[in-house]
Amino acid sequence: MKNNLQTVASLLRIQSRQSNSEEVKETLAQAMRRVSAIAVVHDVLSEGIDQEVTFDQIFNRILMLVPEIATGYHTTVKTTLTGSFGELSTEKATALALVLTELVANAVEHGLADQSGEVLVSADRGSKSLKIEVLDDGVGLPEGKIGTGLGTQIVRTLVESELRGKISWTSPIRGGTKVSIELPL
Repeated sequence: MKNNLQTVASLLRIQSRQSNSEEVKETLAQAMRRVSAIAVVHDVLSEGIDQEVTFDQIFNRILMLVPEIATGYHTTVKTTLTGSFGELSTEKATALALVLTELVANAVEHGLADQSGEVLVSADRGSKSLKIEVLDDGVGLPEGKIGTGLGTQIVRTLVESELRGKISWTSPIRGGTKVSIELPL
């Protein structure tokens, strides 16, 4: 499975390089990120047969994708993770990997494009819930409104339907964007 996903990502990358359209290149780059996030989860799953995985390991691999994303938007981004996600079921791990990949990519693409910045991710695992915040120090939400693009739709659907959680977007007074997620365990 992992090799098939890596092959799909490679095919998307080749197609992107051959395109002259910036819009097509961006759409293919988004698809590559999504496929790569799923491949990371499957890579970790292939290392064992457990029904639960250590999500911190998965997320650290996802963060390794950030420099490539940042290069495409002419920026450099520092990423910081505080706290721990802990063990998650494979189903939750796959959905959460996609959610966090989208959120971090959106922070780089919309918040930090053409400027350096930082993306902070915090995970606070309690006995009954997992609280996650993704905070960037970029330009913030235009007019305080969240986007309506495919990435935002994917994130909202995965959090609310697949993970049975809650999500909110805010622009802190000091700037940037903060996404808060609460998931039941």
